[in-house]
Amino acid sequence: MTSMPDGAAASPSLNRFAWPFWPAVPLYPYGQRRTLRREVVKHTVWTFDQLQGTLYVVVPVRMTVVRLAAGGLLVFAPVAPTPECCSLVDELVATHGDVKYIVLPTVTGIEHKVFVGPFARQYPTAQVYVTPNQWSFPLNLPLSWLGFPRDRTLELPANSADAPFGDEFDYQTLGPLRLGLGPYAETALFHRATRTLLVIDAVVSIPDAPPEIVQLDGYPLLFHAKDSAFDQPADTPENRLKGWRRIALFAFYFRPSVLADPPWGEVLWDALKTPDRSKKAYFGLFPFRWQPQWETAFHQLRGQGQLLVAPVLQSLIFNRGPAAVLSWAKTVADWPFERIITGHLAEPLPATPEEFYRAFEFLRGEPPYRDARLPEADFDLLRRISQLLDKSGVVPPPEV
Repeated sequence: MTSMPDGAAASPSLNRFAWPFWPAVPLYPYGQRRTLRREVVKHTVWTFDQLQGTLYVVVPVRMTVVRLAAGGLLVFAPVAPTPECCSLVDELVATHGDVKYIVLPTVTGIEHKVFVGPFARQYPTAQVYVTPNQWSFPLNLPLSWLGFPRDRTLELPANSADAPFGDEFDYQTLGPLRLGLGPYAETALFHRATRTLLVIDAVVSIPDAPPEIVQLDGYPLLFHAKDSAFDQPADTPENRLKGWRRIALFAFYFRPSVLADPPWGEVLWDALKTPDRSKKAYFGLFPFRWQPQWETAFHQLRGQGQLLVAPVLQSLIFNRGPAAVLSWAKTVADWPFERIITGHLAEPLPATPEEFYRAFEFLRGEPPYRDARLPEADFDLLRRISQLLDKSGVVPPPEV
């Protein structure tokens, strides 16, 4: 794998990064999205990273492109087809052939689903395959009403051998796990020739330092490096690292135990006195008070960078169907992969089937099915959300 991006914008023009449809899912950085392309396996596998988040809690979102043996390309989990992104894809098309297949591997990830229709319109000869049991909220609309091309969108066949790319790939779908409003399902894809496993949300690995796509926009990192509304951290590697590690704690726990809530009266008073009351700085509002041990909490979460099931999936989704999740993980772990490309966070990383399956071992225990490597106190908010959902009847309770 190359150590630096092999493709990036050649021109500083903001039009190259434009994403005009951002109001459909209003996530930062809204109408301007940079794209970084990396070659993972020479002439065969590439990743395309973009940035997205809310409240400056920003993480990479990733598309993977695989060259087919017979020529052409398969696209897994499209990202926003900005002019820059399409230019980078078109460079591959010029050498390796057209985009033949576009695969949507999730039914719940709106941050992935929203890009499929626009991306497919950029490559009008590509066949679109979606994970079965797609749904939308608040109205469950047909895919064609959500922008998917009506005449070339199909569900993935139940058996991967029946897919037109089944001679090169195996896939297995987790779910559907019934969650009330709609099901959870995710498809893992295995490319035999390169021994590469593609997943979207089921597992992640947290990098110790901010990924390169996050580094392109330092403001979110510096915003979360602040210790109070009055701080204006210098743009240094140390402060970017500090901001990234706090972002990771936010992203995975929503509110970790090392984050205290200052009184809102104090927050508003500080906002009136802070030197930066711009819209970009949320008018000076900074309702966070990090405890001294926050960095220890980050290292507990990250571990040694091993594969991890995100706490939100542990607490709100996978505990609703532990047997089905373990069965899926066991099937995926039967494939002889040597690397995993996830939909977020760490770049492609060497990983074995044993390491993949180990990430799900917490489901072998007793409810509440929490990874024992992580502090129980950090699950407090997620546990309360789960209890609220149980009481409301919106989702079924965790299995016991």
